[in-house]
Amino acid sequence: MATEKKSSSQGSKVKAKSDAAKDLQALFEDGLKDIYWAEKALVKALPKMEKNATSKELKSAIQSHLEETKEHVSRLEEVFKSIKVKAEAEKCDAMAGLLEEGEGIMEETEVGSVRDAGIISASQKVEHYEIATYGTLAAFAKVLGHKEALKLLLSTLKEEKACDEKLTSIADTNLNSKAE
Repeated sequence: MATEKKSSSQGSKVKAKSDAAKDLQALFEDGLKDIYWAEKALVKALPKMEKNATSKELKSAIQSHLEETKEHVSRLEEVFKSIKVKAEAEKCDAMAGLLEEGEGIMEETEVGSVRDAGIISASQKVEHYEIATYGTLAAFAKVLGHKEALKLLLSTLKEEKACDEKLTSIADTNLNSKAE
């Protein structure tokens, strides 16, 4: 049995960077910058996913979500404006990793129902990340008293949840069975 090598940093405190968020407002703004980058990256990634999908229903869902995602980018710009902060994107390592994983799934699956199942899997991971992020940012906006931002973030959260449900529905309509 192989033994696991323990990291020397395990259990140690993490030293904050010099530009680390010092309050909830700064953490909120950092989160907005991350999800802004993530949504813009998704606008670039979705057409490739749509092109690699074979199920008409999946292609349609991806096309529809691409249009929603473009709206999410615009809505985030409204959020930034509502809190009087310049809209800036900062690389979101989580989304970058999820998109890289999605790319890998497409490379590692044959065209057809297996790849479609993989695209749905990768897409749902993205949706779950977005749902968690928008839920957190909405909670922060509420605490911070950013009423307009809260309204906008909750609109996007609702759409992300609906997209996740749509993907589940597509997977449940025999797509996963065909991939067997």
